[in-house]
Amino acid sequence: MTLPENKKIYFASDFHLGVPDYASSLKREKLIVAWLDKIKEDAHSIYLVGDIFDFWFEYRHSIPKGFIRFQGKLAELRDKGIPIHFFTGNHDMWMFDYFEKELDIRIHREPQLLKVGHQKLLVGHGDGLGPGDKVYKIQKKFFNSAFCQWLFARIHPNLGMGIAHYWSKQSRISNMKRDEEKFQSEDKEFLLTYCKELEKTQHHDYYIFGHRHLPLDLKVGENSRYINLGEWVHFTTYAVYDGSHVELKSFKQ
Repeated sequence: MTLPENKKIYFASDFHLGVPDYASSLKREKLIVAWLDKIKEDAHSIYLVGDIFDFWFEYRHSIPKGFIRFQGKLAELRDKGIPIHFFTGNHDMWMFDYFEKELDIRIHREPQLLKVGHQKLLVGHGDGLGPGDKVYKIQKKFFNSAFCQWLFARIHPNLGMGIAHYWSKQSRISNMKRDEEKFQSEDKEFLLTYCKELEKTQHHDYYIFGHRHLPLDLKVGENSRYINLGEWVHFTTYAVYDGSHVELKSFKQ
């Protein structure tokens, strides 16, 4: 890919639309729409890097109610010709083909290599990567299985969404206060460990992930950095790439 002059690539993750309640989620949704409206003028492409929804499941003939302003803005941006890439996270892994068919937005389920000029960016949500969290890694394989998805699809949407809302209320993001998620040390950052191990065999200029819920910009190697995008329940952080550098920013209306 060659990035045209004055064009940029934008990255954001962990909007967690739907929590902790309807009113605050709607307020956050409107803020996200305002951000998308602002960046559309110079956006070459937009990468939404997982956990955009706190829960998502597509039944054959129905999708979760709400988030219509957000979907409408995505449709507008696609109609303008701006490519949008959507990565599934651990909260919205049950996304199937609705966004691809209705909005022409490509869905990614694994980290993707983005080559721009001579630089390489590895982009993904980040769940299930790095050391530790063995229980979740087993759970992820089950939840991603066709059998599990078939079972959940047998549940009536009224009950299925009720179960989903209960799960959401128990989630880390729903119960975490702004200052509770803290950077402790590089040794305890599992995604940084993952990046450093991968960098030994495959060089990337930037590793861009979500999931961690903290905006981070850390050194991986001599010419490599790990960027975590943070989240939008307590922060409003995103990253912008100009063809040579990735910068973390915070959106203020």
